Amino acid sequence: MTRPAPARPDVHARITETIIAQLEAGVRPWTQPWTGGKPVTRPLRHDGTPYSGVNILLLWSQALSRGYGSPTWMTFRQALSLGAHVRRGETGATVVYANQIVRTEADEDGEDSERRIPFLKAYTVFNVEQIEGLPDRYRPSSPEPVNPDARQAEAEQFFARLGADIRHGGSAAFYVPASDHVQMPPFASFRDAGAYYATLGHECVHWTGHGSRLARDFSRATQAYAREELVAELGAAFLCADLGLELEPREDHAAYLGHWLEVLKADKRFLVSAAAHAQRAVAWLHDRQG
Repeated sequence: MTRPAPARPDVHARITETIIAQLEAGVRPWTQPWTGGKPVTRPLRHDGTPYSGVNILLLWSQALSRGYGSPTWMTFRQALSLGAHVRRGETGATVVYANQIVRTEADEDGEDSERRIPFLKAYTVFNVEQIEGLPDRYRPSSPEPVNPDARQAEAEQFFARLGADIRHGGSAAFYVPASDHVQMPPFASFRDAGAYYATLGHECVHWTGHGSRLARDFSRATQAYAREELVAELGAAFLCADLGLELEPREDHAAYLGHWLEVLKADKRFLVSAAAHAQRAVAWLHDRQG
């Protein structure tokens, strides 16, 4: 008797298992790999459009594990359309896009009604470092040097335009929902400017979850605090990439790793959901820029 082939894990499970493996190895795949003088950015499509949501994590993860220095990715056909080709033997990275199936079903009264079923569809992209014959515009450029200790005008303006109640003092960073304010240690107490802005970004992502803004609420889910912290961690990573800042893991968040692993192992869909929440939070912060 022939045994049936084992069921292939769905896209959510495959994505989550990839990230879990890195977390268990002590690697946070949302720490951007483009450092050491290279520009910090989100992963980019062939036309320069930034990826969003969980695709950021998937492509940062691949760039980190394979040592790619370029943030730009494209499909096999996109490379051909540019007169280039993927080198023989290269393996691509998986990204996804959301879609939905519309089904017509009869309701209790016998009337037809539409039911929309969302799903993720996977496809493959290649980093430009895997592709030969691309136009010169795909070659990485050298960024302007930045003083790591100095306040940065773009980041200062970004946070000032939010209109958030940001207070300075003490030795801990946190968001207080009851008073709706962000508490930050003084700028000078941080190792460098990047650490300050990354921490402020994290707390401002928490700030977006207030009931008067995005009303993000995990109170009915298990490990609610860990879920919200993962959203803020991912949001800070996305925001730092948008502002050209490097994100380094906060020492006080090391304890969350075990909780995040518990959540992701128990809920295979939460990683995609957390990335979507982080994307919405960062988009909301950008919308406040006028």
